[in-house]
Amino acid sequence: MSGRHPEPADAWLTRFTAEEWIGSALSELELARSALEGRRGPEASVALRRAAGMALNGALRVVPREAWGRSYVEHLEALQTEPTAPEVVRCAARELLEFSPRSGGPIRLATRSADERLLEAARTVMAHAYAIVHGRAGR
Repeated sequence: MSGRHPEPADAWLTRFTAEEWIGSALSELELARSALEGRRGPEASVALRRAAGMALNGALRVVPREAWGRSYVEHLEALQTEPTAPEVVRCAARELLEFSPRSGGPIRLATRSADERLLEAARTVMAHAYAIVHGRAGR
């Protein structure tokens, strides 16, 4: 035996504070915006989900929810049916999950308005997470 102690089950979550998760989410949102502008759909899809999921990690630091799972996608899947979340937040989570372009798959006709709608969906989920972190929602 190496003498190492196993990491706690929530080590992935506790490596950042709630505010640090929100800050990371904002950085990831910028990556998503850049990927959308560059017409890199698969990269944009991952970055949008990561941005929303990172913000939701911040919310999980404040209000633990086992139903939200561990991965960013699990967070969004749970949020889209979360009865305490506003409908606009549930719809935003659903929109992020539905946007899944694949390399070599059908070409998505990207427009500025479609890109902005995806960015706004991520911002909506992130705003909900921020409200939870700061005690204004979801408690």
